[in-house]
Amino acid sequence: MKINMLVIVAFSFLIAARSLPVKQTLNYESIFNFGDSLSDTGNFLISSDVSSPSIGRPPYGQTFFNRSTGRCSDGPEANGLPYVIPYLQSVRTNFSVDFNKGANFAVAGATANDFNFLKERGLSVTLLTNKTLDVQLDWFKKLKPSLCKTKPDCDQYFKKSLFFVGEIGGNDYNYPLLAFRSYKHAIDLVPSVINKIINVTSALIEEGAVTLVVPGNLPIGCSAVLLERFSDDNRWLYDTRNHCLKPLNNIAKLHNTKLQEGLVTLRQKYTHAKIIYADYYGSAMQFFNSPSKYGFTGSVLKACCGGEDGRYNAKPNVRCGGKGSTTCENPSTYANWDGIHLTEAAYRHIATGLISGRFTKPSLSNSSSFSKF
Repeated sequence: MKINMLVIVAFSFLIAARSLPVKQTLNYESIFNFGDSLSDTGNFLISSDVSSPSIGRPPYGQTFFNRSTGRCSDGPEANGLPYVIPYLQSVRTNFSVDFNKGANFAVAGATANDFNFLKERGLSVTLLTNKTLDVQLDWFKKLKPSLCKTKPDCDQYFKKSLFFVGEIGGNDYNYPLLAFRSYKHAIDLVPSVINKIINVTSALIEEGAVTLVVPGNLPIGCSAVLLERFSDDNRWLYDTRNHCLKPLNNIAKLHNTKLQEGLVTLRQKYTHAKIIYADYYGSAMQFFNSPSKYGFTGSVLKACCGGEDGRYNAKPNVRCGGKGSTTCENPSTYANWDGIHLTEAAYRHIATGLISGRFTKPSLSNSSSFSKF
C-alpha cells in the first residue's frame, strides 16, 4: 500500500489533506504516532476518568462530521489516510485489533516528562493524564511482538514504517504557565523535555524505527489561552508584527533550538536512520505574521470557541464545549480554535508549509532523503 506523503504529514494534525497541493508517494505501509492532543485520535477519551470530557462533545469535530470525534479541533482525521487506530482501542474492545497498518499512542494532555518528575515540582494536580511519552513508548514495546517476531522480520517491517515523535513537550510548559508559574519556571523545564524526546527517539531507533519525523514546538506566545493568562499593558512584551507574547515564544524558540541540536547528535549516531525535524513554529508564524494572506479574516489570536468575555475569548473558567461557551460562525476564518489548539484551517496551512519542504530538515520534498523507499 502506498500512502500519499501529503496525507502522512497531514495526519499529525488530523486535517483534511485533500486540499493540499503537493503530492509525493512513498512506500510506507504503517504509521506509528506518539504525542499529545495535536494527534490524539481517541486515547484520551478511552482513558479519561472524566465522564464527559469537553473534547468528546460538540463543537469539536463540527467542521466535517457535525459531531465530536475525540480530536482537539474542529476538523477530522486526515482525509484518505487509512484509519490509524488509537492504541487503547485494544483495551476497550472485546475483539482483536489489527495494528499492522500502525497505531496511534498519542494522548491529549500528555507530557514529555514523566509523572514523578512533574509531581516533585508541584504540577501533578494540574495534569490531565499520566500517559506520558515514556508510557507511550512502553505501549509500543508491548505491541511490537504482535507486529513482527524475528529481527529480520522487524527490520523489514519497520523499514516501511513512518514514526511521528510528537509534537510533544508543549504541555510540559502549558501546565506551569496555566498554574500561574513564571516564565522562568517553564523555561527551566526545557532541558528535561528535550532530553526525554531525544531518549525516546533513540529508543525507537534501537527498536527498529528507520524514518522518524520529530516536530518542534508551536509558537505558544500566540496561544489565546496563554495570551489571556499573561495579558499585560506593557507593550514591550508583545511582538509588534503579530502581537504575540515574546517571552512565551522565546520558550518555544529555545525548545526548538535545543531539539534540533539533539537531533544532530542522533543523526551522527544512527547514520542509517532518516530523522526529519518538522518546524511547526516557522510554518505557523507565516499566518500569525500575515493573517489576511492566509484567509484569516476573523482573528488569529482570539479563540473561535470559548467564553466571550476577555480580550482573547479564552477565559480558563469557560472551556470550549462547556457551559457558557460560544463558537464563532466560521472557524476557517480563525487560527485559534479553543485557546490552546488551532483550527483545522490553521493546521492545513502548517502542513502545507511542511510538505513544501520549506519547514523540514531535511526537506520532505527532497526525494534523495528517501532513496531506499
